[in-house]
Amino acid sequence: MRDRFDMTVTYAMHNALRRELHHFAHATARAHPDPRSVLRTAAGWELFRRALHTHHSAEDDALWPSLRRALDGRPLDLTRLEAIEAEHSVLAALLEAIDQALVDPDVGPDLFGELADSLITGLRGHLRHEEEAVFPLVQAVLGTEQWEHFGRVHTQRIVADAVRILPWLLDGAAERTVAAVLTQLLPLSARHAYAHRWQPAYAALDRWSTEGDPSTTRP
Repeated sequence: MRDRFDMTVTYAMHNALRRELHHFAHATARAHPDPRSVLRTAAGWELFRRALHTHHSAEDDALWPSLRRALDGRPLDLTRLEAIEAEHSVLAALLEAIDQALVDPDVGPDLFGELADSLITGLRGHLRHEEEAVFPLVQAVLGTEQWEHFGRVHTQRIVADAVRILPWLLDGAAERTVAAVLTQLLPLSARHAYAHRWQPAYAALDRWSTEGDPSTTRP
């Protein structure tokens, strides 16, 4: 059965976050003895944090409240949504803790490694949980107006930093996904800038400080 709502942008964001978790894990694992040495200067960490906040804040502000109202009288499904909202809070706290650990001389590499592992495990599980438990509820019970409202908010927050976030979002995506996302998010006049300025500038970034590391290949 075909989905009621086109979630191409949302799934593209999830896949981009999974991609960056892989690079984050590799970058911190190879930075022995102190994994913080990579993240303190890595453009990839800042892009990852910004994109995750952009996505989660749009869901928190414009999707979950509408879904909560649509699930009134369905306590088991509301519990699923509440679990997702709690995961957002935990992940936000982990990001803050990692940022604090990057500048706190009293935090050793072992504790930092635990925080990094918690973020990797927690976000991977969250993305899967959201897709399996909550996205079907969105398709089943949310109204078209409410979904379109979320789409507008999500788009506005991505486009506010489109020069950086869009090339990051579409890195390694299938051609049909790239075309669909650009069509949804950018006017035709801006797609030339994406292809000829934004994407080449992003491609030139060594976002996880991997130059000179033979074990790393860029996706």
